[in-house]
Amino acid sequence: MLQLQDVVLQRGDRVLFDALNLVVHAGQHVGLVGRNGAGKSSLFQIIRQQLLPESGDVRLPPSWRIVHLAQEAPAVTSRAIDFVLDGFAELRAVEQKMQRAEQNGKDLALAHALEEYDQLGGYQAQAKAAKILDGLGFAPTDVDKPVEDFSGGWRVRLALAQVLMTPADLMLLDEPTNHLDMEATLWLERWLARFPGTLITIAHDRDFLDRATGHTAHLENGRAQVYKGNYTSFEEQYAANAALSAAQNKKVAARTKEIQAFVDRFRAQATKAKQVQSRLKALAKLETTAVVQAQRGYEFEFANATKVSKPLIRLVNADLGYTDATILRQVNLELTPGARIGVLGKNGAGKSTLLKTLAAELNIRGGDFERGKHSQVGYFAQHQLEQLSDERCARQILQQQLPERFAQDAPARNYLGGWGFRGDDVLRPIASFSGGERARLVLALLAAAEPALLILDEPTNHLDLDMRCALALALQSYAGAVLLVSHDRHLLRQCVDELWLVADGGVTEFQGELEAYERGQISGFGSETEEPKGAPPAAELTPDSVANANDTAAGTRERRQHRANQRAATRPLRREIEALEREMDALNEEIGAIEAKLADNSIYAKNGSPDGPSLATLLTEQGQLRTRLADIESAWLSRSEALEQAMAEGP
Repeated sequence: MLQLQDVVLQRGDRVLFDALNLVVHAGQHVGLVGRNGAGKSSLFQIIRQQLLPESGDVRLPPSWRIVHLAQEAPAVTSRAIDFVLDGFAELRAVEQKMQRAEQNGKDLALAHALEEYDQLGGYQAQAKAAKILDGLGFAPTDVDKPVEDFSGGWRVRLALAQVLMTPADLMLLDEPTNHLDMEATLWLERWLARFPGTLITIAHDRDFLDRATGHTAHLENGRAQVYKGNYTSFEEQYAANAALSAAQNKKVAARTKEIQAFVDRFRAQATKAKQVQSRLKALAKLETTAVVQAQRGYEFEFANATKVSKPLIRLVNADLGYTDATILRQVNLELTPGARIGVLGKNGAGKSTLLKTLAAELNIRGGDFERGKHSQVGYFAQHQLEQLSDERCARQILQQQLPERFAQDAPARNYLGGWGFRGDDVLRPIASFSGGERARLVLALLAAAEPALLILDEPTNHLDLDMRCALALALQSYAGAVLLVSHDRHLLRQCVDELWLVADGGVTEFQGELEAYERGQISGFGSETEEPKGAPPAAELTPDSVANANDTAAGTRERRQHRANQRAATRPLRREIEALEREMDALNEEIGAIEAKLADNSIYAKNGSPDGPSLATLLTEQGQLRTRLADIESAWLSRSEALEQAMAEGP
């Protein structure tokens, strides 16, 4: 096991670790979390003996092989697949033995080297490296390209591929999902789930932490506390402890009130029962998040537009692309006020092309593009971060873009403080900002501009967990339309109600929940994720294997029959759910009609006093309908959970 005892680490005048103790047992998968500056990366350096603490002990088995993720692969001329294989240093050493023995005509030494090569899995190594590259999103033609030909983000993926190729007893991964799309992240989760060694990972993707880890080590105030369970479990445990504080409860109540107001507003406007369900479930999760978020350093919101066109944007039979290529054809879509849309699709399918077109950074190549008069777009993209490289400070940029609101120093500082820029941070040159700081500044500028539509292309790439939580809460409260591309599945689940799929040169509505899309991607991974140590050789066709195949086919038929029986048995329950959904839709329409009447000034009596009977009648009816709606929603949720449980039961 890995054991840190009474570790003290000081950086300048600041004590980073104060008698820190941490134990990680062999085979555990641990998520290392904590606020920015808590010392997560420093802890990795201590474990790797790259950083020596002032005092304390670091103990781990001398036989343990430690591998860590570099921030980027060097720009070397090696082929991508050779670079990945270089991670298996022991195998490379045996290959050199084989080469020397063959050159010197030493047959016995060559035989021993060949046996060692076989024991190390050398004959499967090339195929394993190719599978890892495929899982991380590389095309078959990429394996022979020189490493130096890849962009920075893809070289990070190559560095990760090399780590996964390296035999290890302890794997240290610092932000492994930063440059991965959703499909590659899903593949990595499955690979790590089967990694038999000890894993410690720093990540800002809570879904990744939930699926890749079973313990959580939280760094806070110079100490480490290990929680049994994944990140969601940690957050629940931490929230339960934090909620004991009366002062904390006050902050949580305020945040929960904001969340509940959003849910109530959504419920009144909902036309689909599944959207009501998603928001009710989101509320339960956000209440827990709010407890943890209340202690964090971000407090911001997105300003709402004063006037909004309907629709905001419409594309009719539009071809999208660039001067020399059409990427998406015959696109028909409409963006309306309040829409919450997540955009799915594999890397290179055209998601960014779609977003750039809607943000007016690309002209359409054919068809019609209609934009409303009041449809101001707030567009976030990675290239905007790269453009922030001058000597201006955050305060200057904010004041230049919105002088009417932030001409004075105090309002500018207060606003930027909510986004994590405090004290002299607002005066630092932008050129010195980290990727996360630049991302926060771009979002802050968008939020202050009162957009009617937010178009966000991977906004969380450089954001830590605290900022991602704050962003989810702010987007929940934002009344405008949101179009979001993100590999952060938690953010998608919390902030969108519809999904668009970009695939096969077109854009369509995805009929299903995000989990259905994930299952579809996972089902296409094949066996490359089944065993991190390398796939076994293909099985020989024998009578036993034929019998096993027949058993498998019989099992498939049995499962199909079981699912058919399930559908028949649950048909009454599904019909009851459909009836409840129709009743919910009808009640929402009635409530909406009453609220429209209450908004009419003629409902108020002469001389400015309320017209008792008419107003009282409407208010009473409104209350009764809301009570009835709450009862129906409760019944609907109960029936839906019963249906899910019934359908989840295996044969």
